[in-house]
Amino acid sequence: MAYGEETRRALRAAYVHKALSLEAAAEQMDIAFGTASRWKRDAKLAGDDWDKARTASMMAGQGHEAVSQLVLQEFMTLFQSTIEQLKKDDQGNPMAKAEALSRLSDAYNKAMSAAAKSNPKLNKLAVAMEVLQMLASFIQEEHPELTEQFLNVLEPFGEKISGVFG
Repeated sequence: MAYGEETRRALRAAYVHKALSLEAAAEQMDIAFGTASRWKRDAKLAGDDWDKARTASMMAGQGHEAVSQLVLQEFMTLFQSTIEQLKKDDQGNPMAKAEALSRLSDAYNKAMSAAAKSNPKLNKLAVAMEVLQMLASFIQEEHPELTEQFLNVLEPFGEKISGVFG
């Protein structure tokens, strides 16, 4: 289906100014996600980076705390999807899962630390995530056979911590 320039602009506005995910903006406008992704990619190649525009819009409207919140939300989405993939991988080597969990925890800790620096309210959450990273490392080193059980507990517990401290 062919779409006009007005539709592309409306999709961009939903993504940039309303801060919808690209998937949600495409769904709202009844556009295939692949088409929306292609439009975003083509715009970037033409010099219109929707992600930079989105960040600038957030900063102009709500300040650095809002940008930190957005980055953290996007990271949490990636974090949760990665945890889900690790849980679904029945054929995976427990040591490889433990290594992936350790790396994921490290990335989470770094993201939380960076967010805490830009938003002091998140400092307690960063400390909590550091403790979780230490626990993940401990499990990897001392009890790799418990990795699967730890993954089953980590996701809901992470959500609880985010709700309490975030």
